[in-house]
Amino acid sequence: MKNQDLYKKQSDDIWEIANLLRGPYRPPQYRRVMIPLTVLRRLDCVLEATKEDVLKEYKKLTDQKKHDKETIEKIINKKFNLTFHNTSKFTFQKMLGDADGLAKNLNNYIAGFSSRARGIIEKFKFDEEIEKLDEANRLFDVFKKVASQDLHPDKFDNMGMGYIFEDLVRRFNEQANEEAGDHFTPREVIKLMVNILFSGEEQIYKAGKLTKIYDPTCGTGGILSVSENTILEQNDKAEMRLFGQEYNPESYAICGSDLMIKGEDVSNIAFGDTLGTGKVVPGRVDGDGHPNERFHYMAANPPFGVEWKPEQDYVTAEHETESFRGRFGPGLPRINDGALLFLLHMISKMQTPPEHYTLGPIKGIKGGEGSRIAIVFNGSPLFTGDAGSGESNIRRYIIENDMLDAVIGLPDQMFYNTGIYTYIWIVTNRKNPKRQGKVQLINATDFAWKMKKSLGNKRKKLGEGTDGEPDHITALTKIYADFKHDNTRTLSQIKTNVELPKKGARDQDKIIYVSKIFKNQEFAYLKITVERPLRLNFAVTDERITAFSKSAYFTNLAVSQKRKNKAAMDKEIVAGKAHQQAILDVLNDLKPDFTNGELIKNRNVFEDMLKNAFSNDKQFNQIAKWDAALNKALLTPGALAERDKTADICTDSKGNPEPDTELRDTENVPLPLDLELPLPLAYENKKQNKGKVDKDDLLALVQAHCENYLKKEVLPYRPDAWIDHSKIKLGYEIPFNRHFYQYEPPRDLAEIEADIKGLEKEIMDMLAEVV
Repeated sequence: MKNQDLYKKQSDDIWEIANLLRGPYRPPQYRRVMIPLTVLRRLDCVLEATKEDVLKEYKKLTDQKKHDKETIEKIINKKFNLTFHNTSKFTFQKMLGDADGLAKNLNNYIAGFSSRARGIIEKFKFDEEIEKLDEANRLFDVFKKVASQDLHPDKFDNMGMGYIFEDLVRRFNEQANEEAGDHFTPREVIKLMVNILFSGEEQIYKAGKLTKIYDPTCGTGGILSVSENTILEQNDKAEMRLFGQEYNPESYAICGSDLMIKGEDVSNIAFGDTLGTGKVVPGRVDGDGHPNERFHYMAANPPFGVEWKPEQDYVTAEHETESFRGRFGPGLPRINDGALLFLLHMISKMQTPPEHYTLGPIKGIKGGEGSRIAIVFNGSPLFTGDAGSGESNIRRYIIENDMLDAVIGLPDQMFYNTGIYTYIWIVTNRKNPKRQGKVQLINATDFAWKMKKSLGNKRKKLGEGTDGEPDHITALTKIYADFKHDNTRTLSQIKTNVELPKKGARDQDKIIYVSKIFKNQEFAYLKITVERPLRLNFAVTDERITAFSKSAYFTNLAVSQKRKNKAAMDKEIVAGKAHQQAILDVLNDLKPDFTNGELIKNRNVFEDMLKNAFSNDKQFNQIAKWDAALNKALLTPGALAERDKTADICTDSKGNPEPDTELRDTENVPLPLDLELPLPLAYENKKQNKGKVDKDDLLALVQAHCENYLKKEVLPYRPDAWIDHSKIKLGYEIPFNRHFYQYEPPRDLAEIEADIKGLEKEIMDMLAEVV
């Protein structure tokens, strides 16, 4: 506790310095100055002991002119056991001695850092802020205050300084909450993710056990930091390597600075677009920034509801050409939300699975340690996308290969830039035996604590067990670990201070389902196409002839395909109009047979009548011939035909009923729970097998099941219906809300009436005041 108080005081001191920026900067902009200055001050303190020796060694090596710059940096780092160094003649204290030259000297100081450190610091674009501060006559005052802060390793070790820096980053990001959601995940959400990710993972706390943790959308590094601290708090001898990737320059700089402050290898944080754009830009990674690495644990909060158009060509090409050899084998989501692409990327970075896992259609080397993933999504990845769509196939790939471990539904209003409900997915290729073949859904939507002050859209948080809050994080972690079906809590046990709008206090004895367990097969369904026969009546009347004359077939007869020869065009149009008139003449000759409202209810009979009439008409045959196109145009519903449920069924050349497209329907049939997964159905690849996936093996398993469904659920109401098995599709969805829905009876009418009368009285009282 003593250390924590010291960290808090130091963070408060730096926070207070930011008030000197008021005027030239608005509070949400303070971080542009204070974060890079804090980083530079810490690095200055870290390098203080070796500064003079480094300068001497640097001069000696450069004078020798034997080595290039990169080699010199490696020699210096190795000799003095550093991960970075600075070769400028300045320190913070020396720069204070030249107030007039501070701006120039500070830029010189930044340029003196070794290349890797400089590459991170330059992402802050702090040179722009130095100029702005200097022009506003604030640079020296702010710099002097920061220089007075003792951030030396003797006072704050790397872990302690990490706590201070994380706290500052969090506080500045919260202050800038209009932007924070782009790169900042609430601390308590990260804690829950990490706690569940490490639940039952005792091996990570063993001394000497190397653990690699990865965040492909690492932002400012909050998830990586909390993951590391969680392990180190239990075992300070644990060996960890943190990896990440980030495309936002400022967020990348903050994350890299955090690692530098902790003395870790900053080369493990890649700068660039994780999905890839196909555009090579110097200093940026395009696509996977760690192509040869696999990780034990991964966690991320990727952008959700964001278009992936900039990455579309690159990602689609990888999907089409690499299939399961690449990252996106199962499929691609719709263009307006690329969140699932990050999960597929993370799955591709898993350690090889234990022996009993297959890792999908392309079976990899087994017998490894496997990996665990925690990722935050909105509701879209749970259910968006019909059967056979990219989203559905991604869910199918994850569930059929027994990688979906749990989904935790969080309260709404938890994030800074959105009030929507969010969900944590736990994905792994090494479930423990009791969880294999099953998925746990955890309903945490009532585990919410209303905040005293909103931060953007964030009005609620998970209780952390401090300042009078309940410990929701520990409770939810235990619910996950207990792995119980139909596990319940009352609201009083959950401990929430959130009331329902306009309803006052909630019933604290109300029972809430907080955990349900499902077999993998329960998330699958078969989308079947139910057909009903086409039934038509036929007549030749003025109304139906008029309708036929407006059809595309009829009007196109008098449209010329010539474009350059006007004489030929006119000739073709004249011939077309003659063709039209010849058809109308034949039809008009047939009208007397239908003057009294006669209808022919058998298509074959009417077709024979038309064929005879057109074939025997000499004038028509001088201009055209009876053919299939004319036959089809005349017999189409809306021309000479009308739908009629009392008519005979229209059949094809083999005597089979023809389906009526207007009566076509689809049904989602639950998959039989006794079927073994994965199912024998290939994934569709847009380039390799689009529309050519063989369904025979799947149909052999499910056809009888679908027919039984039809017999039980459809035929009692539509006895002429049948299933077109060639159109069957396999789908997967996770209907989270449906599984936790609890019926609440409507309010008593007398109570509603009393409310209405109360509102009426309030309105009348207000009107009286106005008058």
